[in-house]
Amino acid sequence: MTAFLAAFLALAGVPLFVLISALALLGFYQGGIDLRVVFIEMYRLASTPALTAIPLFAFTGFLLAESHAPQRLVRFSQVLLGWLPGGLAIMALVVCALLTALTGASGMTIVALGGLLYPALSQQGYPERFNLGLLTTCGSLGLLFPPSLPLIVYGIVSQTPVDQLFRAGLLPGGLLVLVLSGYCYWQGRRLPRNRHLPSLREIAAVGKESALELLLPVVIFSGIYGGLVAPSEAAALGAFYILIVEVAIHREIPLRRLPAIIRDTMVLVGGILIVLAAALAYTNYLVDAEVPNRLLAFIQGYIHSRLVFLILLNVFLLIVGCMLDIFSALVVVVPLILPIAAAYQVHPVHLGIIFLTNLEIGYSTPPVGLNLFIASLRFDKPILQLARASLPFIFLLLLCLGLITYLPYLSLALL
Repeated sequence: MTAFLAAFLALAGVPLFVLISALALLGFYQGGIDLRVVFIEMYRLASTPALTAIPLFAFTGFLLAESHAPQRLVRFSQVLLGWLPGGLAIMALVVCALLTALTGASGMTIVALGGLLYPALSQQGYPERFNLGLLTTCGSLGLLFPPSLPLIVYGIVSQTPVDQLFRAGLLPGGLLVLVLSGYCYWQGRRLPRNRHLPSLREIAAVGKESALELLLPVVIFSGIYGGLVAPSEAAALGAFYILIVEVAIHREIPLRRLPAIIRDTMVLVGGILIVLAAALAYTNYLVDAEVPNRLLAFIQGYIHSRLVFLILLNVFLLIVGCMLDIFSALVVVVPLILPIAAAYQVHPVHLGIIFLTNLEIGYSTPPVGLNLFIASLRFDKPILQLARASLPFIFLLLLCLGLITYLPYLSLALL
């Protein structure tokens, strides 16, 4: 009965946090448990050390997107990679991955960089279908790279150390970029290009423009992995650093724009935190009701192989990635999947990388991948055309997903 009620409310357009909170309250009420436990769980979220990293990293990403930093990074990458076959396309996916990692929002990357990169790729002679597929799928390419917000949210929901997830995403994320770069190289091998190798003087000249933004990852990760600061403190350091760079040094963001940027950041973060608080309360009910245990017993009755479980897990998560935005999927699905995966001896950090890789691909998967709709609005192209253009990239990403799933070493080597 509860499942039918939830489905009806979801189809009626009830906000996700209202739906999850209602399910939690209803479940505890039926179980005769004091309903104040829901609000205790929400309060417990506020004391989570990693929580403050979410608004601070999001604010950093919004500042970068509002400045001319993406254009500077594009110019730097063009000089660095322009001589290489497919160099402009490789530059496009690298810059998209970097901006997505910093903003945690696939749509923002497509909107911010699409208008800059699409004409440049077309002018270089790349086919339209390739350009659309590249920019649609690469909008979510950086979700495995720190300081990606989905990595932080997964860490909070699964109670996994965020710094471990940051390290775990480097090799799998690098694999995705490397494989797609190979495809870009193959596509661009016959196109005209500047065969002149850049000199150190040329690299230094254009690198000077974006040097301060390029130092941001150094500032953040040297602090975290040098043992000097926690992820939340590194987020504060990064936000303060970019605020000084873009407002005081480059002067590209006037002070009067800051309130609007802060408001936009808090709208995004507020939605994440409300859903997260409601989901943690509902997770407590699911654990008390032994729902994961019953679900595990049912699955184990039919699936005895770890290999088969991982195949079905990937299929399920790809479908989830098509239907839900990444933050909703994390807070709703992870609590159910985590104990089941543990029974099949899947490390929680490895599970997190599998989970986010699937959702990253699901963003661009027809028929309802979110990237398809955002790219359709940005490039004024039919969704069906974008879906067809994305298929080669999705195929390559699925091959990478197979390697990430069945080679845990990729996720766990740097822990």
